[in-house]
Amino acid sequence: MVLIRADYAWLGGPGLTGEVNVVVEDGTIVSVGHGTEETPDLALSGILMPGLVSAHSHAFHRALRGKTHDHEGDFWAWREPMYRLAAGLTPESYEEMAVRVFREMIRSGITAVGEFNYLHHHQDGTPYPEPNEMGLALVRAAERAGIRMTLIDTAYLTSGLDGAPPLPEQERFNDGSVTRWEERVRALAGLLADYPTVTLAVAAHSVRAVAPEDLAHIADVAADLDVPLHVHLSEQPSENDDAVRVYGVTPTELLDRAGFLSGRTTLVHATHTTERDRELISSTGAGVCLCPTTEADLGDGIGPAAEFRASGVPLSLGSDSNAIIDVFEEARRVEHHDRLRLGRRGIHHPADLLEAATAGGMRALGWDGGILAVGAPADLVVLDHESDDLRGIEEQHALATIALAATRASVTDVFVDGEHLVRDGQLAGAG
Repeated sequence: MVLIRADYAWLGGPGLTGEVNVVVEDGTIVSVGHGTEETPDLALSGILMPGLVSAHSHAFHRALRGKTHDHEGDFWAWREPMYRLAAGLTPESYEEMAVRVFREMIRSGITAVGEFNYLHHHQDGTPYPEPNEMGLALVRAAERAGIRMTLIDTAYLTSGLDGAPPLPEQERFNDGSVTRWEERVRALAGLLADYPTVTLAVAAHSVRAVAPEDLAHIADVAADLDVPLHVHLSEQPSENDDAVRVYGVTPTELLDRAGFLSGRTTLVHATHTTERDRELISSTGAGVCLCPTTEADLGDGIGPAAEFRASGVPLSLGSDSNAIIDVFEEARRVEHHDRLRLGRRGIHHPADLLEAATAGGMRALGWDGGILAVGAPADLVVLDHESDDLRGIEEQHALATIALAATRASVTDVFVDGEHLVRDGQLAGAG
């Protein structure tokens, strides 16, 4: 049992609380209180808050950082170097790459990640002797780095809404049929049972990559396994145009027809959704994961975050392509992008932005937590209120200062499952 005392803490709500004591036992918060009577085991000078969450990540995309910006093009052009990168990865090289990415995340204050994985097989689509070897490489990487992970196993079965088979460069993503995907995923669920800080979610890559009848099948598997359900949605206008051309409905309406939308569903991006789409999303209880730095990097567009928030849609944040790994930056861009889009300021309350960066992400990934409360995982971040980012912070504006000025450079200490992984800005125990 460890008693941690922080000068200040965010316990949810509109402001900070001073002199907060948090007691941690076996990776779980067992007490939250106030006062200075007891001598702490660990005194933290700074602002204690729940760990940040990247609810949508492709770890291998990190290798493209800065390497796709010296030529013109759009999302579809960006896919070409991404496919070349994916083709060369082995379980061993992917594990080493992911360890580096996850450690960068931890140093930035990210304590939990949703790894949206569709690299399943050899380059030609032949399964490994252990069919889940690529997913297990990510599990090993998460264990080595110390990060909490939801492995989002993703079905990728077609190359377009017309049902065409995968392209040659997509073959390693393809299980061949939704039934084979299900068999592999059910085996994976059993393999993950021994990892306390790793859990399973399932996904359809997109309506481009999974036929309507298979979308329904995947939703049924998620319900049967009682795990979260994710999908890329309306990231590009052409996806909407193709769905209307082939099926006469938008991608959101197609998901709704398939029974894919529910309280367990997270829709990634949802950038080019219509008002009717947003009504469906809200009415079904589905959430939306925004990835503003990637959406900006790829020129995808600005999503209607304010409209989602106004209709009660739960929001989370993702680092996605990991062109930038800084969830504070993701939160800030939600506000700034809406300011640019709507021409006014103060659109999102700072507490809502921080909630999306913490508890919203944990909820999307199937974990209870993301708040400093009894029973929550002891995934914690400490910010230096004397850092260049936060110096001059005032109590009445504290949350706004954190939400709109903090960066990964503000992070001094990070705990995952009670383990003190970053101390005074330095990652401990890297091996």
